[in-house]
Amino acid sequence: MVALVYVRLATRFTVTGVVAVAAVACVDGFRGSNIELDLSPGTQVQAHVVGAPAMGELPANSHFTLYAIQESSTESRLFELTRFEVHRIVDTTSPCYIDVGEHVPHPGLHVSQYAAKIGEDTGIADYKNPPPTATEEEKILMGTAVQRMANVAALGGAMGIKVVSSASAATYPQVATGCGGPVDQIPPPMCTVEASNQLRLRLCQDAWKADPALFEGTDRVLTAPLNGTTNGMVLGLNPLNMAPVGGAQFFVENALVNVDAYAIYVQMDGLDSPGMMLFFGRPTMVTRGVSHVHLTSPLSPMLTSEMAVFADLGEDDVHF
Repeated sequence: MVALVYVRLATRFTVTGVVAVAAVACVDGFRGSNIELDLSPGTQVQAHVVGAPAMGELPANSHFTLYAIQESSTESRLFELTRFEVHRIVDTTSPCYIDVGEHVPHPGLHVSQYAAKIGEDTGIADYKNPPPTATEEEKILMGTAVQRMANVAALGGAMGIKVVSSASAATYPQVATGCGGPVDQIPPPMCTVEASNQLRLRLCQDAWKADPALFEGTDRVLTAPLNGTTNGMVLGLNPLNMAPVGGAQFFVENALVNVDAYAIYVQMDGLDSPGMMLFFGRPTMVTRGVSHVHLTSPLSPMLTSEMAVFADLGEDDVHF
């Protein structure tokens, strides 16, 4: 029986062993790798940190781990390369899906309430039938707010965009049961008065400052989340204009030479074992040091992904 050995790379290694330390006064150039990953459209998303998983979602307290694998006759050694998560690019169930910045009319407002708040500001209850006193600017504001809500629903829906993001085990503070809740609890989305917006803004920004990897997307700029890092997108279409999206990228400190296989596992936060294998594939050398990996899933023959590995940027003749 072939044993599995899991190795967490805590410093810079080649996959075949520790890089030799250069002599004193010598500068060792960067010998890491660039990994470009096209996850298939069927890749599962994760529930938000405060939400229960819906049908087909992964638990919020989980993440994906990409491993490099070295094989021998007696054991397979799995080297952890990077962790990531997959989320819908916007999530209206998140207590911190809010508007942020000086350019927004109500900082801290939960985006799900944006059209209602703009209707309150303009006095327009129905944008199709505005009152005669409404100005042209107010009509435009209200029409834009309604369109924004349609965009949010499309982006966060079943056919919306899935983002490949940084991984985090952090959670948000508890959501209060009402608008007058404790000052350490996030006001519910329907609380839209200035005091509630400011409290929500402060608590969310405090959570983001405490963990810069905690992902929170926005519909305003798809590649610039409110918090966390966007590594790319899962393959698909932008429902707003049907433009293709996809392609995630990771830089790792390891020179990925002599790798026999790669695997992506779904792993619960806080556990050392890899968990459930989602993808597996073996590299083939294409040209000039770039390996192609066709990844298939043991869960479904229809679930496949593609990966390109620029194995050693210190010897890269493709980018430089």
